[in-house]
Amino acid sequence: MAMFAMIAVPAGITLHTVKTAAVAQISNTNPTPYGYTWSLLLFIIPIVVIGWWFLPSEGIEIPQRAFWRTIWILVPLGAGLDFFFAHHFFFFPNVGATLGIGGPALGGSVPIEEYIFYFTGFIAILLIYIWLDEYWLSAYNVPDYKGESEQIRRLLQFHPSSLFAGIALLAAAILYKKFHSPGGFPGYFAVLVLGGLVPSASFFPTARRFINWPAFSLTVFMILLISMFWEATLAVPYGWWGYQQEADDGIIYRGVGELAHRSGAGLDCRYLRNDDRL
Repeated sequence: MAMFAMIAVPAGITLHTVKTAAVAQISNTNPTPYGYTWSLLLFIIPIVVIGWWFLPSEGIEIPQRAFWRTIWILVPLGAGLDFFFAHHFFFFPNVGATLGIGGPALGGSVPIEEYIFYFTGFIAILLIYIWLDEYWLSAYNVPDYKGESEQIRRLLQFHPSSLFAGIALLAAAILYKKFHSPGGFPGYFAVLVLGGLVPSASFFPTARRFINWPAFSLTVFMILLISMFWEATLAVPYGWWGYQQEADDGIIYRGVGELAHRSGAGLDCRYLRNDDRL
């Protein structure tokens, strides 16, 4: 959490100092052809480099059954977010940044890149963690997984702190939305909280003894940096994707969130927010 906070907090404070968003003067109506598609290399290249070079060269074997079980649990959850809620949470105004192939979703299609994003993203995150856990930070991992696992008496164990944290976060988001951005419900934030803290409330007491916390922290740190670069400098300003105001938590960073809406690239997305086709 400390590594996450030392980047997120100063970044948030700095972005909050922006009172008037810059206007992007872009004459081309398709300023980032296939930009979203190519940006998936941010996940694909680490997958190839770590999975087919770094780990094999060091003789590190990936536990295949555990790895793919994890992927086949996480990927459907991510894909389900788009399939069930994309129509309510997101919009994708810049068609030129994608292959133009629609993926299935309730209420209308979404770019196929969204599903590739979740598939490659979860694999990349898991491989980064394994690389750190088994190589760079192996001094902090669990030396005897089998012995530790035999000490588990019950897989499901209630973790009240996760439940209270989830309730507090959701209550704070609802109150902030009510008083600072009236209208709608922070549904996207609620789904993220439930998706992250419900499993934590059920499994964390059992799982925490197996987590390499330095490796986990550095993985979060790396993904945070990738996310800030990907979303703040490319995706939102160029309209690869955006967020429905009615479903967000009401916190808007003018230095990022409004840039796409004020650009001169034909990507002004304001008229799309309530478009039933999205």
